Amino acid sequence: MARRRNRQYAVPGVQQAVQAFKVEVMRKEGYDVDPNRPDDVKYEVAKELGIPLQQGANGELTTESAGQIGGKIGGSMVRELIRLAEQQLAKQRQS
Repeated sequence: MARRRNRQYAVPGVQQAVQAFKVEVMRKEGYDVDPNRPDDVKYEVAKELGIPLQQGANGELTTESAGQIGGKIGGSMVRELIRLAEQQLAKQRQS
C-alpha cells in the first residue's frame, strides 16, 4: 500500500498556491503538467531520468532515485523562487 505524505506547510492555507506554482514552474521546464494533478509530473520526470517510477508501490526504488526525481522538481521550484526574489529586490533598489 502506498503511503501518502501528510505535508504540513509553515503558512496555513498555502497548499493550493504551492501546487499552482509547481504547475507553472514545471511547464516552464518543458513538462506537460495537469493543473488538477500537479504531483503526477513526477512520473514524467522519472521517465526522463530513466527511473522506473510507477503508480502504487515503489518499494524497489532506491532513495537516490527518489531524490533525483524530487530534486529535479524541488530544485526547479527553488531556482524560480530565487529568481523572483532577486527580481523583486532589484525593483526595490530602483525605487
